[in-house]
Amino acid sequence: MNVRAFVGESTVTPDALTLALAPALTPAGIDDSPSFFHGFASEPQTLARGLVVLADITATRYFQYTPESQRDPVLTAQGDRLRAECFSACNGVYARLDILQPGLDGGEIGFGTTNVDISAATRRALVNVARAELLHLDVGRAGLAVSTPQTSIIERPVEMPSRWVRALGNVAELHRGMTPAFSLDARQAQEFIASLPSATSTARSGWLAVSRGGVRLLPRDAGQSVHIAGLHRLSALKRLLPHARGATFFGDARTGAAAVAVDLPGARVTLGVTDEAWRGHSGEGSLLEGLADASSLDDAELISAILAFEPVIDVDALIIESGVAAHRVRSALAVLAASGRVGWDVSDRTYFHRELPDDTERVTRDNPRLVSARRLVDENAVRRDGEHWAVYSHGGEYRVHLDPPRCTCAWYLRHGIGRGPCKHLIAARIVDGGQQA
Repeated sequence: MNVRAFVGESTVTPDALTLALAPALTPAGIDDSPSFFHGFASEPQTLARGLVVLADITATRYFQYTPESQRDPVLTAQGDRLRAECFSACNGVYARLDILQPGLDGGEIGFGTTNVDISAATRRALVNVARAELLHLDVGRAGLAVSTPQTSIIERPVEMPSRWVRALGNVAELHRGMTPAFSLDARQAQEFIASLPSATSTARSGWLAVSRGGVRLLPRDAGQSVHIAGLHRLSALKRLLPHARGATFFGDARTGAAAVAVDLPGARVTLGVTDEAWRGHSGEGSLLEGLADASSLDDAELISAILAFEPVIDVDALIIESGVAAHRVRSALAVLAASGRVGWDVSDRTYFHRELPDDTERVTRDNPRLVSARRLVDENAVRRDGEHWAVYSHGGEYRVHLDPPRCTCAWYLRHGIGRGPCKHLIAARIVDGGQQA
């Protein structure tokens, strides 16, 4: 087992994370002063504009539009690619830029995670990068250094908002449930991006579907379509319009969340949006079902020790190496996702690993419905009643059915399971799992 400690000290507070870098595992052993990447961009303008897209998104509050000052994506290096991730200021838009091996030249890609600011000066430098201009990157313990023939700027590591950890976990589960609806070629993708409303426009929503003439916005589901609430939340893609080589749209009718992945030369950018423009990813409860497994916390420690910055996590290999049952490995991955330590790539259909500080209390602190469900179990307020479960809470009795999941409480009547199960469903699942074990 390879257990990685961070170089320096990663600090965790209720409001933010400050990330120190994990040592890099290299053929020569552990490197205590890691460098993610030191070399040139093969597609300098694409990479530069992709980073600016993330900076624009994290500095924008799309619900009731307001510009913000924050511009600090999370950077992860995984041996075969660099990933940069962020959320909009309103938390309703997730963005990830995957810089793939063909997009980088002149250096090996290392391993690690950090969080840096993209200041106004760095943004100006990136915006002005020409198509054939040299762009040099140095990502490592000191932060992010961006150099062009005209300028060189260094961005130091900064704090990551704590709510991003909750949001990263929910994005992983929301995206894991998505399936591809349709794809666009380069011309169709560019025409769609050109048609997007500006970030300041009033919300325009509907079902997107592909036709011979391109993408159509429909008032209802027409099959092989994806609902986007607030098309203006995709407006940052306009900066990448001339570089788009294609796009794939993903959706999940159960949660209403959607995502679009745009193919670029040597890179890919993915935007994910919640089912309503006013809803943020950090408020979703998509991981609660997986977290209900009583053994998930202990299993997560074991699985975490096995992970090694894989750009693609092989779940079957984890099951064999850990000796843990498949359903328990998936629950453990849910715990690691809740801690921000694994993500989900809708294009590759796989988990990937981030190295964030291990905060075992975060899962409980960030999921009050899970805490309430465990309290109901401890109070013996859950019992089987024929094919149903009866859960007693606040002087009332709620009828719960596990398959398909239903409950008679106000939460379920209002949200269904679109925002994760209610505490009564979680409690019944905990008891049911204990009885089956």
